[in-house]
Amino acid sequence: MRVPLSWLREYVEVPADAAPEDILAALVSVGFEEEDVHGFDLTGPIVVGRVVSFEPEPQSNGKTIRWCQVDVGEANGGVRGIVCGAGNFFEGDKVVVTLPGAVLPGPFPIAARKTYGHVSDGMIASAKELGLGDEHSGILRLTELGLDPEVGTDAIALLGLDDAAIDVNVTPDRGYALSVRGIAREYSHATGAAFRDPGLREFDELEHPATGFDVAVDDQAPIRGRVGATEFAVRVVSGVDPSRPTPPWMVARLTLAGIRSLGILIDITNYVMLELGNPIHGYDLDKLTGGITVRRATAGEKLTTLDGKERTLDGEDLLITDESGPIGLAGVMGGGTTEMTDATRNVLIEAAIFDTVTIARTARRHKLPSEASRRFERGVDPLLPFVAARRVADLMVELAGGTLEPVGGALFGEVFLEAIDLPRGFVAGLIGIDYTDDEVVSALETIGAEVTDTDAGWEVIPPSWRPDLTDKWTLAEEVARIHGLDRVPSVLPTAPSGRGLTEAQKGRRRVSNALAAAGFVETPSFPFTTRDSNDLHGSASGEELPSVKIANPLDGQAPYLRRSLVPGLLQVAHRNVSRGLTDLALFEVGAVFLPEPGQQYGTATVPPLAARPDDATLAELHASIPPQPRHVAVLVAGNVAPKSPGHAAVAADLSDVFAAVAAIGSAAGVDIEISQARRAALHPGRAAALTVGGVEVGYAGELHPEVSAAADLSGRVLVAEIDLDAVLASAGERVVVASLSGYPAATQDVSLVVPADVTAGALASALSEGAGQLLESLRLVDDYRGAGVPEGSKSLTFALRFRADDRTLTAAEASEAKLAGVAVAAERFGAVIRD
Repeated sequence: MRVPLSWLREYVEVPADAAPEDILAALVSVGFEEEDVHGFDLTGPIVVGRVVSFEPEPQSNGKTIRWCQVDVGEANGGVRGIVCGAGNFFEGDKVVVTLPGAVLPGPFPIAARKTYGHVSDGMIASAKELGLGDEHSGILRLTELGLDPEVGTDAIALLGLDDAAIDVNVTPDRGYALSVRGIAREYSHATGAAFRDPGLREFDELEHPATGFDVAVDDQAPIRGRVGATEFAVRVVSGVDPSRPTPPWMVARLTLAGIRSLGILIDITNYVMLELGNPIHGYDLDKLTGGITVRRATAGEKLTTLDGKERTLDGEDLLITDESGPIGLAGVMGGGTTEMTDATRNVLIEAAIFDTVTIARTARRHKLPSEASRRFERGVDPLLPFVAARRVADLMVELAGGTLEPVGGALFGEVFLEAIDLPRGFVAGLIGIDYTDDEVVSALETIGAEVTDTDAGWEVIPPSWRPDLTDKWTLAEEVARIHGLDRVPSVLPTAPSGRGLTEAQKGRRRVSNALAAAGFVETPSFPFTTRDSNDLHGSASGEELPSVKIANPLDGQAPYLRRSLVPGLLQVAHRNVSRGLTDLALFEVGAVFLPEPGQQYGTATVPPLAARPDDATLAELHASIPPQPRHVAVLVAGNVAPKSPGHAAVAADLSDVFAAVAAIGSAAGVDIEISQARRAALHPGRAAALTVGGVEVGYAGELHPEVSAAADLSGRVLVAEIDLDAVLASAGERVVVASLSGYPAATQDVSLVVPADVTAGALASALSEGAGQLLESLRLVDDYRGAGVPEGSKSLTFALRFRADDRTLTAAEASEAKLAGVAVAAERFGAVIRD
């Protein structure tokens, strides 16, 4: 929220010597975040000049310039010669002249310089060059602003260009601060300065005509039982002159607040919105047909909004309509058919209170954030509409020459502010500061609350502009805020004994640390994907699987919750490759969402927030969401070792992803077995199933080239994905670490001839089972298929390492263990030792 300081000073006593940074510091002390200080970024001399004469001079480039004689006052050098390319002014016009030494926004320094055969001793400025708007078609004629100042007058002060605006970040729960009124009040809270509320008017000034213009609310489908509009006030101002200029002070304030000047009528509505925080809309009364009805849209109904776009409406959208149909999206943007224009003579002013949820959904649905929706979705003071409507009417009478008619319409809503019980001692116990009773009461009364003593504490009625104050905790926060958050002590809490990470949490951390130590980079990604990605990576066959679809997705092209982590890693890999990072080793640990076929989710009733749900309610809530196991996935692409002098680059292959699988198993405390398999997303013959104790827990392999190409990844891409929850559960609560033997190892090799369809993993399992506890490690070192091996068979060579815990093994003992493993392999697969 940008607040011009001159505007702020109208409603709160700000010291004359207070710098913008001082005001920001005061607002920070009551919980706001400072953003910036905005000004017009210009310096003088910039003065009022009078065009004495000019001579048009056509140029060879087809342009005609004017060689002007401009009187800027005796104190500023009298008459100066200035070259000007604009042609919208006349002799005798008073204009804004920037003299040598001045600096305009940009920065654009002004100096006397030779151009078009003359020395131009300054510049006649346009509104855009002064930072007052986007109009650059001609120079700024002061008569168009209704000004007739003395020649030589300081134009910076005249046009309000010496003002500055502070910019503060307003959080969603403090919508009242999206106004000069709200920021002035908060500055008063911070400094104790006197505050004058612009929202207070005498009752007789607000006495509203109840007849003369029909207003009705017909909400047949309120959201969450809340009617779309609870208050609606209209006033009529006739005989306005839209050609009248907006006063310079108003233009300057709107500009500093980030609002373009669009003509006196629209400027007035915007000005009051910024001043009070209640959005206002003005209609060309002569374009309306009949009265106004507020209703929900019919699905598929059309409306062309003020930005010229035709919008297809939803049944939840709240509309402003007349007898001709929709004329505006309530609380978001008006319609083009009733827009105020240069031909408008009679204005209908609308000020209302709309349902916050309705406005927020409409603005988001139509991707149409506006200054109005920004305020309505946060909540507007329900006591303001009649004040705001009268304020707009007064300004249209004063500045646009209109007449306030005794005609209008109103929908009056009951404003009920529920009292909150605040126990005595609660604030001190929560905040950690021994506030006295007087401090608690004074803080609450300062923010505008009504406080009544009770036996147990106080009964507090929050102010109408603070819908965020709903319970004793929010009241306690206000007490701390008003008396200074710097008083809150910094105390580290003492951790309860006997607590810490669960075994599952420890296991996940071990796995993450092991992968990071192995050179992998963790890359968390959004859990959103497409149905095709879920089907391809979520199952071995690529069959269609049930997926959870998000009701209101961030990205309409990825509206499903992921069944696999691999699609997210592919997106991260694509993003890195597109930026020149081609050697990748990535991993992610995260939840996947695995709905059961035919199961309906999201059907449980949401319990109230006031009490803890019982066991039955919790069971219903858990049953209403799909299983969400945690997986771990890795991706390797490019080179695992870069090219260096004397060494070629080493490309990633299956051994690298299998090494990652082994690291995961080691950190989890389990042996993950690898066996050949088939998977739709993986390269045929380069896919493996991962099992623990005979139960499949994941897969690993090389992505199918078509899948890699679809992700815009070239070369070999290796992936693995493991159900981490299942792996950790199989490991039990503790990881058993074997003791290290101090005795030497005995190593032997064995080459076995087996049928070609026997996998190396299955043969290795048989050897390990038969060799027994003396076998310390087993590693495949060769796969031979050629001369000396029968057709349809292959020779697999394994390196075996034996070791005992209590003695040095003899060669005979090692051979005996090896042959015992060979015997099991021969029994299962017909394996024979190759000569």
